Amino acid sequence: MNESRTTDLRHTRSAPQHAWGRWTLAATSAAFGAATIASGGRVLFGGPAARAAAGAYVGFVVAGLALGRRWSVAVGATVAAGTAVVFALFGAHVAAGGAFERRTVVAMSLRTVFWIAFTAGAARLLRPSEHVETTS
Repeated sequence: MNESRTTDLRHTRSAPQHAWGRWTLAATSAAFGAATIASGGRVLFGGPAARAAAGAYVGFVVAGLALGRRWSVAVGATVAAGTAVVFALFGAHVAAGGAFERRTVVAMSLRTVFWIAFTAGAARLLRPSEHVETTS
């Protein structure tokens, strides 16, 4: 078997695992997004305390990951960074004596951890395939 044929077979064998991982991660982020939207609905109609738990769903990130698009890693990282910045600003607000709800801390912690984990998982699943070279 020649070298390129061996590389092609190894890539083909691992492809279903990567597709399954991409779709699982995409579905998980879609569920998380749906929960965020539900939370956002409560925020819109639940008064000031509920507004503190608002979030955003980024649909094209999920679609990009499910389709195996490498740019979804950069978008996920941007969302993670943005969420972390907002969380830091929220922390400064609290440190300055501003009013807050404990559930906001929980919600922002969950969002920040989720988007960091999403980005790490997407980066792992969508990294360029490694070609294994064989020696004769």
